[in-house]
Amino acid sequence: MNTCAAIPKVDRMLLWPAVTAALRVHPRPVVLASLRAMLAMVRGGLLRGETLLLDEETLSERFLRALDAATTPSLRKVVNGVGIIIHTNLGRAPLPRAVVPLLDDVAYGYSNLEYHLATGERGSRLDHVAGLLRRLTGAEAALVVNNNAAALLLALASLCAGREGIVSRGELVEIGGAFRIPDIMSQSGAILREVGATNRTHLRDYEGAISSATGLLLKVHPSNFAMVGFTAEVSSADLASLGKKYALPTMVDAGSGSLIDLKRFGISGEPTVGDFIRSGVDLVTFSGDKLLGGPQAGIIVGREEFLRPMSSHPLLRALRLDKLTLAALEGTLRLYLDERLALAEIPVLRMLTVSVAELRGRGKKLLRRLRRTLPEGFSLELIDGVSQPGGGSYPLLSLPPVLLTISRDGLSPQEIESRFRSARVPVVGRISSGTFTLDLRTVMEEELPYLVSALLTLV
Repeated sequence: MNTCAAIPKVDRMLLWPAVTAALRVHPRPVVLASLRAMLAMVRGGLLRGETLLLDEETLSERFLRALDAATTPSLRKVVNGVGIIIHTNLGRAPLPRAVVPLLDDVAYGYSNLEYHLATGERGSRLDHVAGLLRRLTGAEAALVVNNNAAALLLALASLCAGREGIVSRGELVEIGGAFRIPDIMSQSGAILREVGATNRTHLRDYEGAISSATGLLLKVHPSNFAMVGFTAEVSSADLASLGKKYALPTMVDAGSGSLIDLKRFGISGEPTVGDFIRSGVDLVTFSGDKLLGGPQAGIIVGREEFLRPMSSHPLLRALRLDKLTLAALEGTLRLYLDERLALAEIPVLRMLTVSVAELRGRGKKLLRRLRRTLPEGFSLELIDGVSQPGGGSYPLLSLPPVLLTISRDGLSPQEIESRFRSARVPVVGRISSGTFTLDLRTVMEEELPYLVSALLTLV
């Protein structure tokens, strides 16, 4: 039986070909740390009574695995085979490829982030996207911060600090990560004034709560849940009319922030930001990385007189976007200038509107490729299923996906799922009815080779 005394010394291993090759590519401290981590695991195994080979070939393989783990970035690409299009844990909206050249230009050199090229004077970073947002939503003014919670925080702190913000009790939602509307209002300095019942709120409830202490009327679009049955809510148009009657600003937290009406694709239930602006409300806040399909951002559009105090508020600097996010947001917004281009180029919109026929064609193409590659013992099948948009949008919408089921003799669905997650490019799927499945709606065409690579880990 091997003992710890039989383990080669580090100085000897540094002369092995696998280690010397690694030293030509990686920093010496990283290589040494990987060697020592590998040797610690071997010692632990020997002390537990395991029988381990200590020859150069075996230990070199172990070292290379340790080095690979040490040098693989923590934040990395994965393939989303779960079927949730706007998956918060997987980074929400994937960016359009069209923004890559702009990101390259801005990232690898200087930029006119806050420099006005026409005058040679200092400019505002918000100018790069404000005009596009005004054009796409019909609003008078626009600004951006780092997420929608920040947008709501800034708006409330600017317009309602120390005063009451009136909100329907049925709209006091909790968004991802346990952030709740009442908590955001408290942090902004606004005083929450709840009206109505959980399931039914009427215009008279808002009007009855208005007093000299009122600073703002707030409507929160329930984009991440739905109430059905005996319910009632006040429309944004009616709330806007009430606000004008009492000279109070009205704001809608639109959540996921759609810019295109998708009803012609059979997708309804999510008003566009333009719809809210046309209804007469003074302000709308929404996310950049949900239905918009861009980077994480919080966007505020509306009447200039209400956005003006936000642009000089101290919070704006704390919440501002960096140059790369602005570049990605500008590139995404420019695609919306041509609606057909947006639907074709923005991944979120493409995945929402792709037809089942196209998904089946993609699935059949993948099956043909896999069956030529894989040995006996695999079972692959295309079946129908159900998936959801996710990301706090269209809570009642079920999309008809095409699912690829994968099984292998001698492997449980849990083992297959684990190996797919451990692939060089991890593939995240789900176990449904005792079978490992991948939803092809959220697997992009260019990602199909990664599925092949993940499947080969099962051989």
